[in-house]
Amino acid sequence: MVDDILDTGDLDDLLSEEAINSPFTFYRRLRERNPVYWNKRWNGWIVTGYDEVTAGYRDAQRLSSDRFSGPFGAEVREAGENTRLLDFLSKLFVWKDPPYHTRMRSLVFKAFTPRSVEILRERARELVRDLAEPLRGKERVNFLTDFAFHLPVIVIAEYLGVPSDQRYEVRDWSDDLAAVIFVRGDDKQRMQRAEASLARAREFLTPVLADRRQNPRQDLISALLFAEEDGRRLTEEEVIANVILMVFAGHETTMNLMSNGIAAFDKFPDQWQLLRQDHSLLRSATEECLRFDGPIRGLGRWAKEDFELGGQQIKRMDRVFLIQHAANRDPAAFENPDALDITRWPNKHAAFGQGIHTCLGAPLARLEMQEALAYLTTQFERIEVVQDKLEYGPTMVSRSLKGLDVKFHEA
Repeated sequence: MVDDILDTGDLDDLLSEEAINSPFTFYRRLRERNPVYWNKRWNGWIVTGYDEVTAGYRDAQRLSSDRFSGPFGAEVREAGENTRLLDFLSKLFVWKDPPYHTRMRSLVFKAFTPRSVEILRERARELVRDLAEPLRGKERVNFLTDFAFHLPVIVIAEYLGVPSDQRYEVRDWSDDLAAVIFVRGDDKQRMQRAEASLARAREFLTPVLADRRQNPRQDLISALLFAEEDGRRLTEEEVIANVILMVFAGHETTMNLMSNGIAAFDKFPDQWQLLRQDHSLLRSATEECLRFDGPIRGLGRWAKEDFELGGQQIKRMDRVFLIQHAANRDPAAFENPDALDITRWPNKHAAFGQGIHTCLGAPLARLEMQEALAYLTTQFERIEVVQDKLEYGPTMVSRSLKGLDVKFHEA
């Protein structure tokens, strides 16, 4: 481990006001101290350099994602009163290693294909228009709750085949589970609420799955039920787990991406004007929003063996926190990293991770962001942030605004 070179210990507090609301300043200081830094409070390595973060994400052989074994497993066992919840969470393939991860991801990918996602583009385009039109002419709009909150939950619910009148019920219990998965530090009752929501989710989804087995439709739930590889299919519990995973992952991350993107364009209004003039930049603009202020701060791993990372000796069972937020602002990897530049291409950001755990839902998030930017830049000269200070939820994993008050200026 590195020597104890900090006197104040402020860089050890990953939930400090600076770490939550000014993360790029916080992580820049941390990266300059050491891109692979031992944090006594978290009791693990905090990785902030681009090369080190991407190497960590690609190294599934030595760094485990399994949250139910290794050093994370001990923490999970301490919460043993929530055994049903923990058993359910253990079926989320994003938290597992091969071979379970390989089998599950392969089966889910057979249902959640890029082609099936692209079919959603016209519907997303229609929803963007329908959600944006009522916001015209208002002096103050909460972009997060009035626009970004609704678009992804409607899209993912319809894609799954959830009845339209029940989509917000699905959203509510997925939010309760997300509070556990994203470790929301201000929600002390998150485990209890997630347990209750899991029961409601099972009650809701069990008859839906039974219906789809008898009457398959052109929706994702049907595709998950009948996805097959080497004669094996997902169990009912695995289907339910992955439906919930897709709801909260597809909803929360895309909502944050859009809100953080609008906040970024407010800081760099010249880039909004550039995109208004040239929609051929929609793809690169989306990637730059992901790099500049993406929806995920970082993700945890643990070492399965001793190895070296960034000049530091990682020991077996050490915890490792890979901060893609910091990696995406590393000046060693990106020229002028603290500027939003929608012409930046290629853009090798790590917003969706890398390697075998690269976000499966990335194509859907990109599609929704592209369609939102296409319509909003056409219709509005500017979307101005009209609140004095932006505040974010106290979580180490997600980058989530508490609100985003804006004014839509007509084109």
